[in-house]
Amino acid sequence: MAEAYIVEAVRTAGGRRNGRLAGIHSDDLGALSLNAILDRTGLDPAAVEDVIIGCVTQAGEQSMHVGRYCVLASKLPASVPAVTIDRQCGSSQQAIQFAAQAVMSGTQDIVIAGGVESMTRTPMGSAARVPEGVSPYSDSVLKRFGVDGFSQFGGAEMIAKKHGFSRDMLDAFGLDSHKKAQAATNSGAFGTEIVPVDIVLADGTPDVHTKDEGIRWDASPEGMANVKLLVEGGVITAATSSQITDGSSAVLVVSERALKEHNLTPLARIHNLTVTGGDPVIMLEEPLFATEKALKRAGMKIDDIDLYEVNEAFAPVPMAWLKHLGADPAKLNVNGGAIALGHPLGASGTKLMATLINALKARGKRWGLQTMCEGGGLANVTIIEAL
Repeated sequence: MAEAYIVEAVRTAGGRRNGRLAGIHSDDLGALSLNAILDRTGLDPAAVEDVIIGCVTQAGEQSMHVGRYCVLASKLPASVPAVTIDRQCGSSQQAIQFAAQAVMSGTQDIVIAGGVESMTRTPMGSAARVPEGVSPYSDSVLKRFGVDGFSQFGGAEMIAKKHGFSRDMLDAFGLDSHKKAQAATNSGAFGTEIVPVDIVLADGTPDVHTKDEGIRWDASPEGMANVKLLVEGGVITAATSSQITDGSSAVLVVSERALKEHNLTPLARIHNLTVTGGDPVIMLEEPLFATEKALKRAGMKIDDIDLYEVNEAFAPVPMAWLKHLGADPAKLNVNGGAIALGHPLGASGTKLMATLINALKARGKRWGLQTMCEGGGLANVTIIEAL
């Protein structure tokens, strides 16, 4: 089977809800990352055979096939097709995997995978609004699992309880995410992956957005402890949950033939693609088991992996992942995670890949593993080899 290579991986710096990226339409926000791929590689835009865009809340400005309109807002010609996909929080990680599958099958040679989410302009959950008294879930599904509904917040609390995580333990993890993100920002670790975005401030002053807006520079144990619980009697707070964020990201996936024909230099080789489904009630625990399956299929052990990116949807998720797999905490989300940097839903998969590739390169490491928990009890795992 043919190999699939990542040639470039970029992301915008995260924008807080109603923050620095709030004035940008989702189509234009997605186009920023697509254009950066073209600008950095010098690739002929007409050579791109497909664009796969992840987006979770496909309503309002993100309805009407946002992936296609990201292409039309970009430097890509109208002849380049696109598709918009939703695998919940793993949408753009799945975009990478679909792109890799197209290349590995020999069907296509050059595909851009990406994602976009303006959580300011298209609020989370707005696509699921139904008339009062009506459930978005069918009675047969609810009866099958013996529940009145499905909740990611509830699932996160279940994971914390199942694995014995206290409020203090979660707060410590959340604080560490901010500290790592601060250090990465101060050291310039994100410089290579971030696409500068021209913006206009509220007072009309032009500016350039290059720093993740969600990092709490004054984060402290005392501050974490003072944040109220999301659920009475629970252990999770907004400070140990991923931040609502605006952003886009993209990855260029190509074949070996395309590397030679277009004089491209690969950053990484895609080594393993895995996606699994599990319990939709506890929901967010599936990365634990998906990772086990991915490692087995790859003929690897967790200690073989040099760095892990495990999405910090809620602190209990990566904490349970570490505990279950016996993984090294020093290798986890080394530049901080979604608790500090934000989680722009459909854009997070390719966003994490950009961070993972650059972190491997900066450290001279070889193997990276990325996984995401996803609504409905799903999980993607992608293993890459840095080149």
